[in-house]
This record gives sequence, C-alpha cells and structure tokens, in this order.
Amino acid sequence: MKKFFYQNCLLLVATVLLFGSCQKEFSSGLENPGETPVELNSKVRSNISGFVTDENDLPVLNAAVKVGMQTISTDRFGYFEAANVEVPKNAAVVTASKPGYFPGIRTYIATANKAAFVRIKLLPKANAGTISAANGGTASLPNGLQINLPANAVVNAANGSAYSGTIHVAAHWINPTAADLDRIMPGDLRAIDENNTMKLLITYGMAAVELSDGAGNKLQVAPGKKAKLSLPLPASLTGTAPASIPLWYFDETIGLWKQEGVAQKTANGYEGEVSHFSFWNCDLPIQYVQLNLTVKNSAGIPVRYANVRVTNTANNSWSTGITDSAGYVQGAVPANSQLLVEVFYNGCGTALHSQSVNVGTSNVSLGNITIANSVNMASVYGTVTNCSNAPINARVLVQIGTTYYSYLAHNGNYSLGVSLCNVPSLNISVLAEDLSVGQQSSVQQFSIVPGTNNLANIQACGVTTSQFVNLSVNGTPYSFTAPGDSLAYFNNNQSSVSIRAFRSTGTGSTNSAHLLFSNSGLAVGSSQAFIEFTTNYITEPVTYSPGGAVTITEYGAVGEFVSGTFTRTATGLAAPNTIYNITGSFRIRRFN
Repeated sequence: MKKFFYQNCLLLVATVLLFGSCQKEFSSGLENPGETPVELNSKVRSNISGFVTDENDLPVLNAAVKVGMQTISTDRFGYFEAANVEVPKNAAVVTASKPGYFPGIRTYIATANKAAFVRIKLLPKANAGTISAANGGTASLPNGLQINLPANAVVNAANGSAYSGTIHVAAHWINPTAADLDRIMPGDLRAIDENNTMKLLITYGMAAVELSDGAGNKLQVAPGKKAKLSLPLPASLTGTAPASIPLWYFDETIGLWKQEGVAQKTANGYEGEVSHFSFWNCDLPIQYVQLNLTVKNSAGIPVRYANVRVTNTANNSWSTGITDSAGYVQGAVPANSQLLVEVFYNGCGTALHSQSVNVGTSNVSLGNITIANSVNMASVYGTVTNCSNAPINARVLVQIGTTYYSYLAHNGNYSLGVSLCNVPSLNISVLAEDLSVGQQSSVQQFSIVPGTNNLANIQACGVTTSQFVNLSVNGTPYSFTAPGDSLAYFNNNQSSVSIRAFRSTGTGSTNSAHLLFSNSGLAVGSSQAFIEFTTNYITEPVTYSPGGAVTITEYGAVGEFVSGTFTRTATGLAAPNTIYNITGSFRIRRFN
C-alpha cells in the first residue's frame, strides 16, 4: 500500500475496524505551510523524546541523537529526551546516529508548549559490493536495489579530489509497504518541489546509499557525472505506479525531501539518474494541511503512545502518528479529502475510536477525543519511593509485550491510560529508576483490568544501574562503562549469548570487545562454554586454547542485569607466538 505520512513523530500500523462516534467540530486556526514558499527560519522551543532500536527491534545504547544544537545519547533502553530545544517551527529535525547504520531521521512540525515523541529504527549498512572507480560497474542487493557507476565518476566527499581505487557500496532498500515504514524512513514525507513549495509525498519506494573507500572515508559522485539508481517495486503497487515519477533526495540538514530528476518505470521497478548519493525516493506530490488532536481516557488521563491512523478514503493511502505525554499528536494530511481518523493502542487490531473528517484547504484541530471504558480502557495509578521510602521524581519504564514505554513520576505519583484490546486482563512489567542516585527497583509484575487500577508502591532501590565490561590482556587493564561507552547484550533464546562493548576514540578509530559464550541453563553460578573473544587490544590473529569458561554471577529478569566473569588463553599465530592471558568481568542490562 502506498503511504503518505502523518508527520508528528510517533507512528505504528494497525488494522481498521470502525467504532461508532459522533464527529467532533474542528477548527482551522493553525498556520498552514502547505502550497506556500518554504519558510524554515521561524523558531520555537520544543521538547522531544523517543526510543531508538536496531534492525532486530532491540534498544540501541549510546546512539548520538541531535536535535537543534543539542546532542544527547540514548540510554540502555534506547530512550532519549531533550527539553526546551530551539528548532525550526515548520521542520524540526531529530537525527540518531550509530556506527554501522544509516542515520535515522525524523522531522516534525514543532508547536510551542507541546512535546513530540518518535520511535526510530536504524537501518544497517548492507554491503552491496565493490566497484572499480577507474572502470565503473554495478553493485546490488538481493532485493533488486542496484547502483551503477560510470568510469572515473567518483571523488573524495571531503575535499573533492578524484578517486581511482575500490569503491565500497553500502545500501538499504526501504519497502514502501513495510509495516514499520514510519520508523525506518527519513523525515515525514514532506518535501520541497521544484517550485519551492511544500508538498506531501506518496511513496513508491526509497533507498539509502553510501560510497566509501577501504578506510571508511566517504566518497561521492563527481560534479557533472550521473549514476544510475534502480529501485524494486512491490507487486502490490505495480498496478497504480505511474510510468514516470519524480525523484526526490533527502536533505538531512533541513529534514525535508527535495525534487531532483525523474525515474522511469521498468519491468521490475523504477530507474533514474542521480547526481549524488544519500536517501532517494520515488514519489507523487500532493497538497497537504495540518491536523491535530488529543487522546484521553474517560478518567481524563492523557493516553500516551496511542497510534492515530488517518486514511484517505478515496484511495486508501494512510498515515500514522503517536501521541505524546499529553495525548497530543499533529501532522500533515492530504488536503481536499475525506479522511477516516482511528485511534489504536498497543497493537490492538480493533480501533478504540473512529470518525470521519472532511478536509479542505485549511488546517484541522479535532480537539479532545475521549476513549470510553467500554473499549477495555484501564486507568493505571502508581507511586514510587526511594531507599528512604520518600516520594521521588522517577522514571517509570512499562513493558507491554516486547515494547517499552517511558513515563515520569512527579513527587512519587504516576498515571497512564492503557488499552487491554479484547482481553479481560493484561500483564505488564514495571520498573522504576531513581536517576539521581543510580538505583532502580526490581522488575514488578502486575495484572491490570478495565477501569481503575491502583498499583502497589515501587521502591526504586536495591539494584544499582551500573553497567560495564572490564578486561585484562596480559595484565594490562581495559574498561568500558555505560553510558559513556556502548554496551549491548543479545540472547533472544539462541544457543549463544553475545556481549559487545564499543567506544569511539574521536579520531575515526574505535576500541571494542566482543564476548560470545554458550546459552546452556543460564543462571547464577552456572558455567558457560567460552566460544569466542575478539578485541582490537589484540592486534594479530590468534588461536584459543581448549577450555576457558564464563561464570554467571547475576542473572535478573528481562530489564534487570546479567553479570559474570571470564578467563581464556590465546596464542598468536605468527612468531614469536605470543601467549595472551585474558580475564574479564561484565554487567549489562538484559533486554531479552
């Protein structure tokens, strides 16, 4: 299905089922930037928060997130928050960066005194192959994405000097029918056309491409040269895909797509010439207006993380947005259209609310939308105290299924609205953190039901939040510590457990360590087989001596911590066959 995108940050895909309601009156007092010369100079102060995950939907620790002039890092849950940041009103940009991934970028229309929220899923830089710069050639991915470079058409991106060596091509095709398109695509599908007016795009597919040399230095298409880019087209879109379609590249500085060139339809997709590489998009432009609304439950509690889906009934193209801590969401929708607005929560297949809205050329504000208790809504209230049993300001992490949600307790009190979908009760996991002293609670399990739920007090105490990987190689110590360094734990019920530590030196190089051990009855006191250990602190190929073990000293529930120690001996393959005695310890939060 082709998609336009409801611009404000938080998005999810759900199925459609009507829930009867009276249509609310709507106002149009907002400034409309659509179909006007682009204005990006006006600034407002904005609050923004969100979660960053990898391609496996696991939290990304220590991703660099840039908003305006402020850069923050994600924590062990992949969560970030920036307050009172000055951003362009009509196109505020959030960029998440992590080595090995294309940047994850979201754009939103910022409103004074309104917070925004995003979920960003990073795309790994898949190896599409290598091309001789002198001879030119083609690199491709199995899904049909293809990059063709002519001979002598590449320069060093930093200084513009000609490059004649081997070109390494990293790429990723973004499927326009993907259920997680809202998380993986850059921007919000707003664009600047060739007449310098703002448009909303209907996408038929995107691609991310990066060229580099063997040392990782970025390359770019030389001035005056063109490369050929071929994008696959999903079978479900071939019937409506036009014979030719405008091409757009993503301007990462302003967070908007820009029109440049045309792609022609082929037997398998679209093909066009491009003058540089970044993100490219095959799209049809349409006029848009802004729409906003606020979702609350019958108790008046804002429903945060509600998924608002807006469908253009004329062609079934759709967009989604996720409500912020005030239950508010806003974004771009097609002008001159009849829309179906639906509210979903927690992946429920049934809409909690739906209404029809006729949109002209003015912006639309639907005001408050109230979700009735008759659709299995729960009002959840709880308290948090510290080690002295005093009420505190704390962060409360709620896990429903495999998804994390972040709330704040003010003076010890927090509340949230939750939909139970069509089940009589729902199990949730709750963890509270006292960020001021680095203490947290254990993970608490609760069963909630429709109506009012008063949860037992949670004491954010007893579990330190420290995380580290410490190792020694022939007596020389090395240490990685969160949040300054990136630490990652991966299990997912596989036969082995992976622990990674990573640190950028700031000079283009990195320090790292990777420990792989067996997953055989993981528990405190268990001894796991040592499978592999690699680190840049050992610079030559080695073989490992038989034996070696990883001893588990702490093994909490998901959301808590796993700790252990390890020992191993390795021998260098080349003379003088250096012996490496390796010992270490680790403590990392579990996410699976």
